[in-house]
Amino acid sequence: MREMPPSWAADCGDDVNAPPLVTALDARTGLPADLTYLLARYPREQWRGHNNLGEMARFWLARHDMFRELGRMLEAATTDFREGQLATAEFRVFFAPRLQFFLEQLNDHHYVEDHHYFPLFRAAEAKLSTGFDLLDGDHAALHARIMASVEAANAFLRALADGGDAQMRAAEAYAVASGALLGGLTRHLTDEEDLIVPLILDRGEAALGVGH
Repeated sequence: MREMPPSWAADCGDDVNAPPLVTALDARTGLPADLTYLLARYPREQWRGHNNLGEMARFWLARHDMFRELGRMLEAATTDFREGQLATAEFRVFFAPRLQFFLEQLNDHHYVEDHHYFPLFRAAEAKLSTGFDLLDGDHAALHARIMASVEAANAFLRALADGGDAQMRAAEAYAVASGALLGGLTRHLTDEEDLIVPLILDRGEAALGVGH
């Protein structure tokens, strides 16, 4: 049984054994009012049919939907295992490769946003600069939670071979780490979309430097 390597995030100095911290990501219920002026002009119900929703935005939104779906699948499988509805061998085969794919793809997705998309969007609309500061802070918080989930998942996978109380304690620890990650990610994805998609609809992908 192969563990999930954290090498793609080896520069993280956070204490992955610490309990999840409550951050602004956990406390907020949406974007601050001063960042929603474009969302008011381009509400979500208009997005899918808008002419400026181009190839990049559609792909980006599809990736967000993939993260949501994978998160729900992993959470459901973990719950089923903890409740005795999924056998250990079946759970292990399902869980490990999907979690590794989920975490690695999420890390890569954030890297592209941080180093390519966010600088272009920030430069295009200075009034949204504090919004991109907020998203940058989200990425830092989520990165720490990714690392905590890797550590907890590897301990969980090792404990599957032992069974008994150790296995269930490891499952509970993983569920806590994963819950913090998925809860924060759900909030982040929605707020990120509410900030960025209206900007794309307002300006167009080519004008923003993200079109083909």
